[in-house]
Amino acid sequence: MGEPDAVVVGSGPNGLVAANLLADAGWQAVVVEAREAPGGAVRSDRGVHPDYVHDVFSAFYPLAAASPVIRNLRLDRYGLRWSHAPAVVAHPLADGRCPVLSRDPERTTASLATFAAADAAAWERLHRLWRRVGDDLVACLFTPFPPARAGLRLVARTGPEEGLRLLRTMLLPARRFGEEHFAGDGGRLLIAGNALHADLAPESALGGGMGWLMCMLGQEHGFPVPVGGAGRLTDALVARLRDRGGVLLCNRTVTRVVIRDGRAVGVRTDDGTEIPARRAVLADIPAPLLYERLVDEQHLSARLRADLRRFQWDFATVKVDWALSGPIPWECADARAAGTVHIAEGLDALTRFAAQLAMEQVPDVPFTVLGQMTTADPHRSPTGTESAWGYTHVPQHIRRDAGDQDITGRWDEREKEAIAGRVEAGIERLAPGFRASIRARRILAPTDLERLNPALVGGAINQGTTNLHQQLVFRPLPGTGRPRTPIRALYLCSATTHPGGGVHGAPGANAARAALRTPHMPRRRH
Repeated sequence: MGEPDAVVVGSGPNGLVAANLLADAGWQAVVVEAREAPGGAVRSDRGVHPDYVHDVFSAFYPLAAASPVIRNLRLDRYGLRWSHAPAVVAHPLADGRCPVLSRDPERTTASLATFAAADAAAWERLHRLWRRVGDDLVACLFTPFPPARAGLRLVARTGPEEGLRLLRTMLLPARRFGEEHFAGDGGRLLIAGNALHADLAPESALGGGMGWLMCMLGQEHGFPVPVGGAGRLTDALVARLRDRGGVLLCNRTVTRVVIRDGRAVGVRTDDGTEIPARRAVLADIPAPLLYERLVDEQHLSARLRADLRRFQWDFATVKVDWALSGPIPWECADARAAGTVHIAEGLDALTRFAAQLAMEQVPDVPFTVLGQMTTADPHRSPTGTESAWGYTHVPQHIRRDAGDQDITGRWDEREKEAIAGRVEAGIERLAPGFRASIRARRILAPTDLERLNPALVGGAINQGTTNLHQQLVFRPLPGTGRPRTPIRALYLCSATTHPGGGVHGAPGANAARAALRTPHMPRRRH
């Protein structure tokens, strides 16, 4: 291997997307990964039961399905195939009612009409609005901030007055969005559940817009999964990269970005090896880890270091994987067909859950996002069984347990069993017999998630809060919404940059394009 043009630190989806785009442009790209296998938070295994495939971290990929970045890579040529559950999202309630998000809009509206007849028409109005502006909104999401071209198209399409109304709608909290558009609880739950799925509480600004966006993406693209496991998406990205001459090095931990004369010229690994980069270094790691661990302090301003201290991680995550002897026995039949199931007894329960997190309390009744993976992809487990998982959030720093089990954040076996028990109790209330179907189980506490993927600091799966104060030009730090860093030829391509978390490849693509657009004087050989 000759001296590479670029070194990419980290082989998560953003790093692999960046490396692929650089390779497409003729650059020699080397990806350096600390773990024994690539993928970051896009990996699967058989660690729960040998007959069951489980996605270790992320699982459903509506943003990947909508992303022009992923679509243009043509990963189907490298073995990637998508699969869908019959329904996208269900939110069953104890009284038997259940709003359902479907790729069939008529099924969605029929579901909402059971809560309030007028809500079928309300959903249709929101869907018509999406058909008018959705492509431009997605383009705004997946391009660097400010999204000039997509933004201008959006203004031209809506006009200034309607554009302001759309902006207001996007900034609404999920609770207020639901109150303004729906008479019944069904539509409100779909919006708020999808907003909280994205780390935005029912009372948080932007939650309504994010919940609506996720619902519309789900209705248009579904929440698809890679056939055979999340790792198949990583396999396709790696195969495409190698096909273009790219190199992947695993079990190589980068300990330092090498900087000379204010310019990144390579990286140093834990065995002392220096890997040079003639043109650029791209970092698919969270901004705090990049600046605090890999860049010498002398290269960073006092203001940047102060801003780093204000960086806010998203809430920590606890994930439970189950190998089940059969499908989950939901009392509400509509929940049986959904790939994703939200578990909370109404909007107020979502608010209560979010409030406990805000007060640094471990919720006593968790909001759980549950995945029925065999329902979405029959290749995940033997016929007649179910590969499933559920995750919930806990505070990054625990002040007290809102329940009665004294969970403190040590995350020993007792505490892991306690939080898993709360998650399972919520499912059992809606699906009596669920616990009896568990063949095997794996509990991943925040400390486990970070051990398996050091980018998930404290179990934060979005690499920083999605709240408005850390989005757009504030992500990851004020004034740094683009992938450039204070060091020449060093680019940030992780989810800590705009537009943030989710598997869509936009941070990787934005960083790669920024590197390609910048005139580089290749480093002189010594």
